[in-house]
Amino acid sequence: MSDAALAFRLYGTTRVEPSPRLLKAGRLSVELAGGNLRNIRYDGVELVRAISYLVRDRDWGTYDPVLSDLAVHEDGEGFKVRYSALCVGPNDAVLQIVATLTAGVDGTLRFEVEAGTQTGFETNRCGFCILHPIVGLAGTPVTVEHVDGSTEQTALPDLIEPWQPFKDMRAMTHTALPGVSVECRMDGDTFEMEDQRNWSDASYKTYVRPLALPWPYRIEPGEPVRQSITLMVTDTRTIAVPMAGPAPLEMIDSVIRIVPGESAVIMPAIGLIIAPEEAEASLALMVSGRAPSVQDLVFHFDPAAGHEPSSFTHFAAIAAGHKGRTVLEVALACKAPLDKELPALADGMAKAGFAPDAIMVSPSVDRQSTPPGSAWPPCPALPDVYAAAASAFPGVRLGGGMLSFFTELNRKRVPADNLAFISHCTNPIVHAADDISVMQTLEALPFITRSIRAIYGKKSYRLGPSTIAMRQNPYGSRTMENAQDDRMPMADRDPRHNALFGAAFALGYAIRVLDAGLECLTLSALTGRFGLISGVGEPVAAGGDRPLTHVVRMLAQAAGQGFRACSSSSPERALAVLIEEGTKTKLLVVNITAQTQTVDLSALGKLSQASLTMLDDSTMQPERGVENPSGGGLLPLRPFAIARIDF
Repeated sequence: MSDAALAFRLYGTTRVEPSPRLLKAGRLSVELAGGNLRNIRYDGVELVRAISYLVRDRDWGTYDPVLSDLAVHEDGEGFKVRYSALCVGPNDAVLQIVATLTAGVDGTLRFEVEAGTQTGFETNRCGFCILHPIVGLAGTPVTVEHVDGSTEQTALPDLIEPWQPFKDMRAMTHTALPGVSVECRMDGDTFEMEDQRNWSDASYKTYVRPLALPWPYRIEPGEPVRQSITLMVTDTRTIAVPMAGPAPLEMIDSVIRIVPGESAVIMPAIGLIIAPEEAEASLALMVSGRAPSVQDLVFHFDPAAGHEPSSFTHFAAIAAGHKGRTVLEVALACKAPLDKELPALADGMAKAGFAPDAIMVSPSVDRQSTPPGSAWPPCPALPDVYAAAASAFPGVRLGGGMLSFFTELNRKRVPADNLAFISHCTNPIVHAADDISVMQTLEALPFITRSIRAIYGKKSYRLGPSTIAMRQNPYGSRTMENAQDDRMPMADRDPRHNALFGAAFALGYAIRVLDAGLECLTLSALTGRFGLISGVGEPVAAGGDRPLTHVVRMLAQAAGQGFRACSSSSPERALAVLIEEGTKTKLLVVNITAQTQTVDLSALGKLSQASLTMLDDSTMQPERGVENPSGGGLLPLRPFAIARIDF
């Protein structure tokens, strides 16, 4: 197989992300990628996930600056990097950037940038973002120094904070490992931190320019913007510790141990989202028998998107052939009095013969983000919305929450006493769209579901639709068009949805949220750019099953059955779940990395009588059965491969 063909099977595009350059300074190691730093480690332990200099447009899209004059010097004790970069905005506005990075054996790393413009430049944000990891740091003590020189002994939040946990920051110090602390000092502007787990990012983000200040704003000609970030590691250990290399390089060939948990929980229903524009194509596939037999169909209706009551006729036809539950999610326009708008909606549904089992109602305006310091947009009180919906749809299960992301639900917590269920979505490309960042968002999902349970207790909980591509943009006027199938934040389509990456992400997503006791999990549509089956003009042959189809089918077959969560010795590389279907047991295990991994399944008992089915780059189909996996319990998994083992 050619490199291009392999890349397409893995990522849905032949464009391969360039490998980062590893740089070392004593016990410190970093990866240089696109002019920014990531995976900053000391003795192999992650200190900071990334330090990036970012420029955002008025819709919070991220510029992809063109780098030039890159020079890297390493002398055995440290390194120095220097480069220039250029951002070109609307109306030929230009921003010039000059960056310098230095690190030495004393454990100090410094990243300095000067940005300037001769044309004037509009931006929502121009400056540094620092990402601290969440696993192992959530809930731990930190010291925060403020711009006025005062210090605060506090802790990183465990449950997800809706607003900024720290403001007016100049520095933050945390303990990386016993005897080793790291100070992150930020100069040149006022910084604050937001809990990026709100958006399913696996990080706490410290960023420049408080959100309470107006945006977009303008950088004026001849007024340079200067900022710097300095990391200082203090190692007070008295016992000499052998110097270690970066963990990713050491761990690449190590075996990942999978151990099943003790208690069994019930697998949630699996849903598919159907919008009016995809209703006819979805109906045709369901009639043909091509569609996976999911438990729930979620119908989306949004008058602001041009959806008409005639859509209910198509919904009724689809629901008539569906044996499971049907749910309607409504982006309520709130343009008329509630006692008129909701009965009119109910009347249109009745005339079409569409009677869903449940309805989720959310004001359309609540899909848009209300950042800290901003005024909430006009909206009817949610208790009034829910009361009017209950009156218009008597006897129908009524749900609430957000049609956008956990962020909006965390910031505007709906009154749930009279609701049958809570619902929201997530999206992994709000802030970054590179392969590693997207897969790392899986780490944040347990924090999201645990935060939901802390707010809403045992209320029925429906999650999704959650896809790699973004359905709508709460943070700007539009999603970003992605006609070239790039890896693009806030994009309306994503090439990895067509590939093994998308299937691995979906299964990893499901495994990470299963212990939340979900009523339903929705990971895709049936057709369209979020669909399981490709359409005309798409990279996968028209009418072909995307790899994600097989994941949804396996999960839907397991719905209602018991499962046992499995622990992984390296959950950032492989995840697994054990499903118990009566007297039969199956294990689903997924490699969520771009490298071949080996998993040790010996804790599950003898595998000599088990059968193995693999979805990987060699077939892209799971029907290739391999009998009797290794009796020793070791199973190699190619990049983004999924294995199903039937006992």
